[in-house]
Amino acid sequence: MASCLRGDTAFLSSPKLNPSSKNSTLFRPIRSLRFLTSSSLLPNLFSSRKPPRSPSPLAVKASSSSSPSPPSPSTTVTESQGIKIISVPTKPIEGQKTGTSGLRKKVKVFMQENYLANWIQALFNSLSPEDFKNGLLVLGGDGRYFNREAAQVIIKIAAGNGVGKILVGKEGIMSTPAVSAVIRKRKANGGFIMSASHNPGGPEYDWGIKFNYSSGQPAPESITDKIYGNTLSISEIKMAEIPDVELSSLGVTTYRNFCVEVIDPVSDYLELMENVFDFSLIRNLLSRSDFRFIFDAMHAVTGAYAKPIFVDKLGSSPDCISNGVPLEDFGHGHPDPNLTYAKDLVDIMYSENGPDVGAASDGDGDRNMILGRGFFVTPSDSVAIIAANAQEAIPYFQSGPKGLARSMPTSGALDRVAQKLNLPFFEVPTGWKFFGNLMDDGKLSICGEESFGTGSDHIREKDGIWAVLAWLSIIAYRNKDEKPGEKLVSVSDVVKEHWATYGRNFFSRYDYEECESEGANKMIEYLRDLVSKSKPGDKYGSYFLQFADDFTYTDPVDGSVVSKQGVRFVFNDGSRIIFRLSGTGSAGATARMYIEKFEPDVSKHDMDAQTA
Repeated sequence: MASCLRGDTAFLSSPKLNPSSKNSTLFRPIRSLRFLTSSSLLPNLFSSRKPPRSPSPLAVKASSSSSPSPPSPSTTVTESQGIKIISVPTKPIEGQKTGTSGLRKKVKVFMQENYLANWIQALFNSLSPEDFKNGLLVLGGDGRYFNREAAQVIIKIAAGNGVGKILVGKEGIMSTPAVSAVIRKRKANGGFIMSASHNPGGPEYDWGIKFNYSSGQPAPESITDKIYGNTLSISEIKMAEIPDVELSSLGVTTYRNFCVEVIDPVSDYLELMENVFDFSLIRNLLSRSDFRFIFDAMHAVTGAYAKPIFVDKLGSSPDCISNGVPLEDFGHGHPDPNLTYAKDLVDIMYSENGPDVGAASDGDGDRNMILGRGFFVTPSDSVAIIAANAQEAIPYFQSGPKGLARSMPTSGALDRVAQKLNLPFFEVPTGWKFFGNLMDDGKLSICGEESFGTGSDHIREKDGIWAVLAWLSIIAYRNKDEKPGEKLVSVSDVVKEHWATYGRNFFSRYDYEECESEGANKMIEYLRDLVSKSKPGDKYGSYFLQFADDFTYTDPVDGSVVSKQGVRFVFNDGSRIIFRLSGTGSAGATARMYIEKFEPDVSKHDMDAQTA
């Protein structure tokens, strides 16, 4: 393959990981980023943010070659809803095709003339007028650099296209799960999420944008394909001639028949969490003198949610929150909750007297990592264990889950839970949008991805804090009758009990980042050719092939088909090797290799994943 950077998986399935041991080379960061020490949460979270910067020279301008003849200056095309609407001539910009979850590029790319505006206008051009005209949209983001300027552009284009009202989180902040929750509660037509998820932030790093539909789920490929098509033919941007909206204070700003309401980004989401979980059960656990909990917000958006939920509502100590102030550059860190980039948390949890439960979430709050004292829970195991314990530990599932699902590369641990509980099970391509149809059709309750994404049908996004609360619920339920001084059931106890019941799926993922796209594509084509020549029974070392394919998914709800989602080699004993290219990066290609081995023998469950 052409040159690329290798980053061995940061989430192996070894419970005995010692970050300071010789195995630490398995978790080298792709690029060195400085981590700040833990900071305490300030009483007023938003006051901790930097004062508003002078807006960057981001402007929506008439492109000089948007038509064969020189374009006329921007002109007033209408006074929609009494607001002056300006038509800004523009021209197509290459490279605006979305990945698995929106459009992600470097900040400097989005700051180019009309780059963001073109994509936003192309989105409106792709929707039916009834999906937004005089309608309600939600706008939020993870607080990263460039969100403030981008929010103003999005608001003005939305008004220019006839949107009636926008709900925006204070300071432009709202986690991805919260945007989904607000869309659903307020019955909005959809919403914009300004985030590059777990990718680094700052002037030299990443920014992203995606659109979620009225159910709160990411736009399906049928829409993202239309958006891309429209970016190739766009000729004008419709902008409302209104001043920038003040986003630092709650309240409503009205411009004739268009208005912007700045809302508390936490309240609707917190209310939903109180309806899903037994907060009194969790509160009893967190108030125990013999139990300690730590949450690393990674200077990202969940810092805005950690204190209201874990401290104010659940009674945990303010000291339980680490890196709890959202910063535009995530404190020079990489807000990806894994064993590499959340190393500060890992070191604490693997210390001699570490806390009982540790957790972290990512840039936009939709991913999570769960740790026990000296013990790491893989994302594949995490969703399986939540599903196995949901009915008894989480009130929302008191009637039992409707069905379970995972992304194709995720280990088969969840499959075994579905089989034992006699629940419908679905295997979908990578990308949370594929779970949405199943949820809306009442087929799916709990789902997850190996890339630290876990969630349920309470919203239509993966949800980092939901996963943390689910684990706290399981530990609280297991210990509800334990008296002070008695040994508590630990995270490792829960996981090992699960393995003893269902068997263990050893799992590793290896990432090769910033590869040259041509070389990465040639590798995949070679593997597809190998698949075409493979047949059941072919021997690979001591393993016999059951089948090999390039994963194709047919949606059981609408019949839509998605192909070329990853090359799979599946063996007779359930072991798998999978190769796929990822669409979540902002530069080059990321090639991922997944290796999985199922082990039913309890005596071998404590083996290191690499040995297994």
